[in-house]
Amino acid sequence: MLIREDDLRGPEIAALLEAHLDLMRSISPPESVHALDLEALRAPEVTFWTLWEGAALLGCGALKQLDPTHGEIKSMHTAAAARGRGVARRMVEHILAAARARGYRRLSLETGATEDFAAARGLYSRFGFTACGPFADYVPDPFSAFMTLELGPAANAG
Repeated sequence: MLIREDDLRGPEIAALLEAHLDLMRSISPPESVHALDLEALRAPEVTFWTLWEGAALLGCGALKQLDPTHGEIKSMHTAAAARGRGVARRMVEHILAAARARGYRRLSLETGATEDFAAARGLYSRFGFTACGPFADYVPDPFSAFMTLELGPAANAG
């Protein structure tokens, strides 16, 4: 599996992100869908990566800079055919390494609070993320779970 920074121009990426947005819209109310579209992912404060096996796109993830010491995980998605193969774990490891290399002190995320997102919350918990309140521009939402991880030399590496 190869992770590479992506320019979001390939048709495979557009299709994977559309599948991600469709899934989020199918399991969350519209006001609780915080997934970014292609244009939002092209913002200068966002770095987007894809994970490939040969010509097959297996997943994606992004890191958004909130401020010089705080980043946010965005757009984590694994292609349906690749689930259960460690794609998300590999992407979180990659994003954590990037956040540490940038000198971030904290990495946060928003994911769903319903049972549909239990696996995602479990994944992040295994990396040491813990529940927190809304951050950045988020507001309290019963469909959102907010998590954060303090980064540093003793931080959990998963």
